[in-house]
Amino acid sequence: MPQVTVTEHLLLHQKESPMASGRFTRLLNELILAAKIISREVRKAGLVDVLGFTGEINVQGEQVQKLDEYANKVLIHRMERAGVLCAIASEENADLVRIPDQFPKGDYFLIFDPLDGSSNIDANVNVGTIFSIYRTKPGCSGDNLCDLLQRGSEQVAAGYFLYGTSTMMVYTTGKGVHGFTLDPSVGEFLLSHPDIRIPETGRVYSVNEAYWNYWDGPTKEIVNYFKGSDNLRGQPYGGRYIGSLVADFHRNLLYGGIFLYPADSRDPKKPKGKLRLLCEASPLSFVCEQAGGAGSDGERNILSIEPEELHQRVPLFIGSKNDVAKVTEIYARARKA
Repeated sequence: MPQVTVTEHLLLHQKESPMASGRFTRLLNELILAAKIISREVRKAGLVDVLGFTGEINVQGEQVQKLDEYANKVLIHRMERAGVLCAIASEENADLVRIPDQFPKGDYFLIFDPLDGSSNIDANVNVGTIFSIYRTKPGCSGDNLCDLLQRGSEQVAAGYFLYGTSTMMVYTTGKGVHGFTLDPSVGEFLLSHPDIRIPETGRVYSVNEAYWNYWDGPTKEIVNYFKGSDNLRGQPYGGRYIGSLVADFHRNLLYGGIFLYPADSRDPKKPKGKLRLLCEASPLSFVCEQAGGAGSDGERNILSIEPEELHQRVPLFIGSKNDVAKVTEIYARARKA
């Protein structure tokens, strides 16, 4: 049976997806090309000098990995030339990346995390690229950040590339979630996981329990719920934590489970947690919701949050619908107490 490429899949479903325009297809194809280049470098990371740190500190206050910098440059180089974007934002750049005057502009706004989980790359752990696409408002020049920031519910597409034993692309345009696997022999992403649906109740919880002493009482109660037997499963959930958001999320998306990154008191500069709303929480929540799951900050649906700044941080609880609902229930009860 012939296998379907990403572009073919988009065109075949254009009646259901108003995003299947030529300009959007071009944007997607440029993203895919960038991901293929990044995947190539990730796969030979131990053979060339792309491991370790650059010696620089990024806008998040984190040391920059060499592959982080490489992936960021590749994405910006490809996407600013696509002719379909009015501006770009990256987790690695403090401000907007404006489209140079010599290149044509379009009416889409792209936000990405170029290499999520890159602190694990020296240990050969799966990493990924997360992307989020918005359509800009009429008259937007791409120069003013306030004109570009939108709620996650307004995304027109989102997804991620996962670089591991195989390279995968998982994305949604608001009409379900589909996964594609890169076939190196033909250089194409082929449909391998059509219509992904996450189980309503999971069997895995993913959280860094080393931060237990920095959590408040309701957060500890939530983790104990998943560790104990008094839950929907009637038995403890399995504990699985990779420490690479894309990898943890992808596993839970396929098998069912919840990823938790709550607020903690470790760092006064990050009182609302570590993860970024626009380049991590919103795109993955859009994917998760389209697959039948949910994403929350413990109180609000992630997709309903009005962003106030480019690098805004939020707590994140994302995965199976019933598991996320339990988290919001426990926090709601604590607020009323």
